[in-house]
Amino acid sequence: MTLLTKTSRMFPDFPSSLMDFFNEGRDWGNGWTNKLPAANITEGDKAFNLELAAPGLEKEDFDLSIDNQLLTVSCQKEEQSESKDKQYTRKEFSYRSFSRSFVLPESVDAEKINASYRDGVLNIELPKKETALKQPRKQISVG
Repeated sequence: MTLLTKTSRMFPDFPSSLMDFFNEGRDWGNGWTNKLPAANITEGDKAFNLELAAPGLEKEDFDLSIDNQLLTVSCQKEEQSESKDKQYTRKEFSYRSFSRSFVLPESVDAEKINASYRDGVLNIELPKKETALKQPRKQISVG
């Protein structure tokens, strides 16, 4: 009977136990890496809509800014928990942060952008300028 072992594509001679720790593509979690929230962008007749999945946050945790047609959405949150039991005390700190930037098209009216946060989703409405809105069909008569 042969025991199967997992090897690394980058370092095939490395022992499997070490590669389990330094695994390519490993999700470190717990603040070891900054994970970017997933984004959905849709376009309607009057506005673009940007949705970011960011559960577990509060609306006060977000910072949105626009600089030269670049929309930046960032967040930084610090969490602390303390547990006292018998003869020891344990404190755990957790930091979550991310920053995502989106280049806005010229058709977006930056003065009218608004955002809301509900059920773990940050929703940013990016209204189009009046000149970018689809104009109704106009019939032209020949004289």
